[in-house]
Formats: sequence, structure tokens, C-alpha cells
Amino acid sequence: MIYIHSIGHFRPENEIDNKFLENLDIGTNDQWIIDRVGIKSRRTVLDLGYIIDTKNQNPLMANEASLYTNAQTGAMASLVAIEKGGIKLADIGMVIAGGCSPQNNCPTESCTIANELGLEVPSFDLNSSCSSIGAQIHFLNMLSGDQVPEYILIINPENSTRAIDYSDRSAAVLWGDCTTATIVSTKHPSRYQINNTFIESSPKGHDKVVFEIGGHFRQDGKAVQKFAIKKSLAILKNLRDPLDSEVAENIKYIGHQANLMMLESVCRMADIKEKNHYYNVDNFGNCGAAGSVSVLGENMDKLKTGDELILAVVGAGLTWSGFQLSIK
Repeated sequence: MIYIHSIGHFRPENEIDNKFLENLDIGTNDQWIIDRVGIKSRRTVLDLGYIIDTKNQNPLMANEASLYTNAQTGAMASLVAIEKGGIKLADIGMVIAGGCSPQNNCPTESCTIANELGLEVPSFDLNSSCSSIGAQIHFLNMLSGDQVPEYILIINPENSTRAIDYSDRSAAVLWGDCTTATIVSTKHPSRYQINNTFIESSPKGHDKVVFEIGGHFRQDGKAVQKFAIKKSLAILKNLRDPLDSEVAENIKYIGHQANLMMLESVCRMADIKEKNHYYNVDNFGNCGAAGSVSVLGENMDKLKTGDELILAVVGAGLTWSGFQLSIK
């Protein structure tokens, strides 16, 4: 059994709203963006002047134009989670990181973040792009025994705007930056109990969503949208208890924060009530693996004893994963 103890997040202060994108003169405006993806604003680690001057045509320059490294945003999100969880930094016995766009292939993101925090504990990356949190939780759900640490820190550092071509309106309108940190335990109970986990992949679709090293993000937008809707519904079907009609009627839902239109389509098809649909993609864009986690973190205090929540994420690979959360 896995328990979530706290979630912290960090968002950079630089904001890319729809007016900013319109001023880039790339053939878009607020109404065009709202109608297609339902996103009003996003955050970025990039210097805004750099985006205006270069549109990030050479993403190899993006690191120098960044306000923060992934190690720094990972550490800041982690410190928030540690404070919210009421534990000490020294209580963390393992660090796992993963997401769409690690800043380095080697060393691992987990080690650079652990070093930033001053931690000397087992640290490794477990990446599954936007579905990383589902993969990480599923992996931990299979662990048991005395070698499992008291508390595990899962970090999803997503500063993916470094890989966005800001002359490409289809990509520029989607992405925002956020880093999340989740503290979990298999030994110490909390109110937030994970009952079921799920992961599947279809590697034949590996080329549909790509963050190329040193290059720009690209995707087959129509195919990915169709895939995301289909597999989000599959996750819900797999994790929702059909025997308990009351739970099924009132279950809370957090989907992959790709775009608002996709999320609303899933909710209509799955008969999820508007009041039970939690999201923040409209204000922060697609934050990759950190998106759904940040929504959960923002809404944990709203969840009441007896509530059930399903988190469903999809990502490159192609992979889809999720988990069911019960509030005790």
C-alpha cells in the first residue's frame, strides 16, 4: 500500500499569456487559442526577452537563457513538499525523478536534485514522459520489505519550454513549466491511500510525441489527441469500481493536462460531473508529468473522508497510466 503525504510545486515567475504569443506575430491570438486548447497563460523558465528576440530557434541556447536549472526547481518544489508533509529532509530515504525533458542524460536528474538538497541517498530516474507519475507510483506499488525507505521523494521537473519553437503556434500555445515533488511512503499511513495502480504501453507509437535532444518538441497532434481521449477513458474503466454506483457517480477525476478541450471530451464521454473534474491547464498550460500532480496538490485539502479520486495520465511512448486514491 502506498500513501501520499504531501505534494509541493514550483512555477517560475515569467508568464506567457495569450497576448504575449499574439505579439510574437506567429498567426495566433487569444480567441484562436481559447477555441482550440482552452489555455489562457503559462509559466516559463526562459527569459521573456530571449523568446521575443529569438523565438528559441536554437534550443541549445535555452539553458543559458533559463532563470533556473532543473536541479534548482526540483529542490525548491521538494522543500515545499517536505514542509507541508511535516517531516525533515533527513527523513527522505530515496529520490526518484522523471519527466519529458531532463536537462541532462547523465548524470540523472534525481542525483542533481538530491545534491542540490544535500541528500546522500539512493537516487535514480524513472521516466515515462507525461505519464511518469503513474509509472513511478506503479513501480513503488510493487516494492515491499525492509529495504524500502521510510519516505520516498518523487520529483517531476518539467521545464519543457526550453524545447519549444516559438515560431510554431501549434507548440507555443501548449506548453508551460512546473516542477512537482511528491512525498510517499509504504510504511507510514496518511489520509491519502493509493489502492490501485495501472500502466500500459504501445511502443509502436513511439514517434508520435518527441522531445529530441538538442531539438524542438514535435508531435502528431491529431493522432495524439485521439489517443489521449481513448486511453484516458480506458484508465477510468480499469480503475473505477463498477459495483459501487455511489462511488462511480461521485468520483473525482484528474486527467493529463494536455489541453482543456481534450479533458472536457473525456469527462463528457465518462459522465464525470463538472464539479468532480479538477484541472489547471487553462492557467498553466501543458506541464508534462508535473501537470496532473500539481492539480492534485492544489486540491488535496478539498478532498473529504470517503472521497475517491482517479488520476489518469497519458504520454509519449505511447504510454498510459494512473492510480485510484481513497481519502481516509
